[in-house]
Order: sequence, then structure tokens, then C-alpha cells
Amino acid sequence: MHRFARFAFAAFACLAALSTGAGAPDVPPAAAIADAPAATQAPPAPATPAGAASPAGGRVATLKVFNRTITEFRSSFLGFLPEERTRRGADALRDILAESGPGEIAVKTIPQGRAITVDGKLAFILQPADVNDLGSETLDSKADHAAKALKRVVEETREARNVERLLGAFVKVAIGTAIALAILWALRRVRGWIALSLAGLASRHAGRLLVGGQAVVGREQVFTGARALTAGIYWLLVAAIVYEWLGFAFIQFPWTRPWGEGLQDATLNLASSAATDVAGALPNLVVAAAIFMIAAVATRTSNRFFAPFVAGESQSGWLDRDTALPTRNLTAAALWIFALSMAYPYLPGAQSDAFKGLSVLVGVMISLGSTSIIGQGANGLILMYTRTIRPGEYVRIGEHEGTVVELGAFTTRIRTGLGEELTISNSLIAGAVTRNYSRAVKGVGFVLDTTVTIGYDAPWRQVQAMLVEAAKRTSGVLDNPAPVVFQTALADFYVEYRLVTQAVPTDPRPRAMVLAELHANIQDVFNEHGVQIMSPHYLGDPAEAKVVPPARWHLAPAPPKDPPRG
Repeated sequence: MHRFARFAFAAFACLAALSTGAGAPDVPPAAAIADAPAATQAPPAPATPAGAASPAGGRVATLKVFNRTITEFRSSFLGFLPEERTRRGADALRDILAESGPGEIAVKTIPQGRAITVDGKLAFILQPADVNDLGSETLDSKADHAAKALKRVVEETREARNVERLLGAFVKVAIGTAIALAILWALRRVRGWIALSLAGLASRHAGRLLVGGQAVVGREQVFTGARALTAGIYWLLVAAIVYEWLGFAFIQFPWTRPWGEGLQDATLNLASSAATDVAGALPNLVVAAAIFMIAAVATRTSNRFFAPFVAGESQSGWLDRDTALPTRNLTAAALWIFALSMAYPYLPGAQSDAFKGLSVLVGVMISLGSTSIIGQGANGLILMYTRTIRPGEYVRIGEHEGTVVELGAFTTRIRTGLGEELTISNSLIAGAVTRNYSRAVKGVGFVLDTTVTIGYDAPWRQVQAMLVEAAKRTSGVLDNPAPVVFQTALADFYVEYRLVTQAVPTDPRPRAMVLAELHANIQDVFNEHGVQIMSPHYLGDPAEAKVVPPARWHLAPAPPKDPPRG
């Protein structure tokens, strides 16, 4: 057992020597100890006033023994620089502590300053130039602090020679390691269950987060985010457990105890700082929470006010079912923006330079990049509140026509009769001529119109009657109001006729399908009556009329008869 104690002491002594700030070789400084009385009685070295610059050029050397800081040297003494004084002091202390004396620490006043002795043997000398002038430190307080630290080193040296205490420390570390491993095992087992629970909870509520009627995140993104969140929390807890285990293990042994105390002090300082910051920010957080609660109550009140308009139960001159929902959302956004601007000064860190700089950066980025976005949003509001177009109406915007599917804040989606869905920016709609085929109709439906050009040799009354007949044959075209034919132009070689009617699809049919059927019926009626359609150009009368007799209507590969209409 005695050999084990010697071996353990030697091993930890080597570890301590390697980690000391002095970096001196483990050579007994016999000469330094022998010359200690002479140094004590030597004539005073050139004094350095307390407030003067250090002769060492401002260098600071730290004296450490067994990883514990004893004191700092800031000046030269008897020609020795602070680094050399540190090495000599460390060597002297290790030799003194190796003698296993009673370990009595004394501070003696000498002409050069204060001499620190252990069992009557000189360890090192502190002089006035070693005092840090920037703080409230004095030579006496510096010497007392060094004596207390040296006393701790003496106690820990004795502890390092106590085999029973070392064995007890190993047992404590083993128990602490077992507990830490058990906690890590439990965290690993619980990690998967927590990830599945978070993913299930998020997937159930992810559908509520909609932008433009579409879900922002999908199920796969929810699972990925839940796994990443769980993994981050898991590794954070693992790091905290390992950190606390290291501090606990280091404190059990005298050679590594300063490291453990440093780790624990860092944890305590962090916790104390966080608690102080939270306590200081608590009144402001209460004010901010009160502002947000008022905003929440105001938002609920606003939603209740707009609920009848959104449901279509109420309507006013400026608010109807189409504008109620965006107006409600804009009101809620304005309330929360106002609440955030009011609560901003009360948020933690709002007055810090970093927070202010980040706010300015975000503001500049939004200002530079949101010009077109703001323009799109403004045009969307104009279209919405002027009721230029509405969802469900059939419109023509530029060269595109179709049924309005959605009127958004920035874009409008229309669905054509050819199975296409077009997305058009609101700024383009606001700057273009929009033809609305649904606004002037009676009830649900749209206006249907087409143009043909017929020569002057065809009686206009007959042409108008044939166009009306073609409209009546078209399924979905209303008899009331009756189809109307207008002569829109008298050109050089032909008359331009325009048929205007209203169609209401009983089973929702795209306008393109109804228009295609109308064009087919016009060709059939004109062929039946032998009237030639001169579209698109007419330069002269041919030898024979360009009409298709009924006998040729079903030539191959056409079907033998027309499908039933309606």
C-alpha cells in the first residue's frame, strides 16, 4: 500500500509539473534555498516606486504549484526577471513540500517587501512593484492572498499522500461515472420516443400554417425538423452531463482540483449571470407580455366583428364576402405590428448595440429588396377593394383568358378552358385592360361572343337569323336574355357580324368548350343555308360558293353522325 501511495504521488506530481505555468524542470533548487538568507539580508535593490513602470517591461509571470495559482510577479528582483523568479519559486516550493513538514505559512516584512515562508524556509519574496496598480490591490493583500493559496497547496499535498483519501476519491469518481453513464443511456432511450412524439404533434398542426391556401411545410419536412430538434437537444444534454462529470471528477483529486473548481465556477457564474439578467428583465417582460395580451384580445375582437362578413351573412358598402377575409387579416397584422413596435423597447437585449445593428441591417435589406413586393401587394389591394375581378369570374387579361381561381396579395391565378392554370402578377393586371365576361351577366355564368365576316351579297337579316339559330343550338346558351347580333363594321369587301349571348353551364363547362361548340354550330347553319363565311379575308367572289353540303359533313374519319347535344 505504501508503494502504491508513492507511485500515485509521483504520477500526479509529474502531471502537475507538466501543467504548471512555470514550465521549469523538476530539479531541486538547492542553491536557491541555500542563498535564501543572503537574499533576505542583501542590500536593497534599486527600488521601483509603486506607481512607476515595471523594470521587467510590463511582463507578468504567474507562479503555479500543483495547478493552483499562488501569485504573480510583475517586476525584476536582484537581476532576475519575473519568469526566472517564477521558476525559482516553483522549484523551492516543490522541494519544501516534498519534506513533509508541518506546513506552517508565514508572511514576514523585510526591506524589499514581504517574504513568504513555509516551515521557516523562504519560498519567494513579493515587492511593491509586483502589485497591480490598476486595481485596489496592496502589497499586504497580495501577500495574504498568496499565503492562503499556499496553505491550500500544503493541505492538498498532504491529501495526495493519504492513500485512503485517494482510494475514496477513485470510488466517488467511479460512482459518478456510473451515474453519468446511466443518465446518458436513459437519454438515448428516450430520444427516439421524444422525436416520434414531436413529429406526430407537429404533423397534426402543420396543416394550419397556410400561405396562399397551401401548406408551408410537408410531412417529410416536419419529421426532419423534429429529428434535428431532438438531436440538438440530446447532444446539448450530453455535453452538459460530460461537463459536470469532468468538474466532479477533477475536484476529487488534489492535483486536478483547480481545474474542477474552474469548471464549477464557470457554471456558477453563467447561472448567476443568467439569473441576474432574467431577474433584471422580468419587469420589462411583464410589460411586453401585457402588450401582447392586449393585442391578442384586440385580434379576437376583430375576428368576431368580421366573422359574419367572411361567412357571407352580412354585407356593407365597403365590406363584403370577397374583401372581409383580407381585411380581417390586414387588421390582425396591423395590430400585431403595432404591438411589436410598442413592446420592442421592453424586449431583452433590445438596447444592446448588437440588437440595434441587426435591426438596422434587416431594415436595409427589407428596404432594398421589398420595392417590387410592396408594389405587388399594393396592386393586389387595389384589385381587391375596387372589385375589378373576383374569384369565379371569367376574365380576359391581355391575351390570357380564364376563370379566376384565386385573387392573392401578390399574384392572381386563373384557369383556362384548355386545362392550364396561369399565375399573373397583380402589377400586370393593374396595368392592362381587363375584360370581365361575368360581371354583366344575370346570375351565374359568363358572356359568350364571336365574330364572323360575310360578303355583301348575303342578306344581313338572314345572317343574323342564322347566328341566333347557331346560338340556340349550343348547349348552355340562355334563351333569356336572347342572343343579340351586332354589325360592328362595314369593311371594303365584307360585313362584320358579332354574336353576343350569355351562357350558364348547368354542369360546369369551361368557356372554351362552349365557344368551340358555338363555332361548330355556326359552320353547320351557314353550310345548311349555302352562305359562305368570308373570314378571315375576302378579296373577291369565287366561281363557286365555299360551302360544305350536308352530304359531306361526315366524311372519314369523322363519326357517321353528330353526338347528342345538351
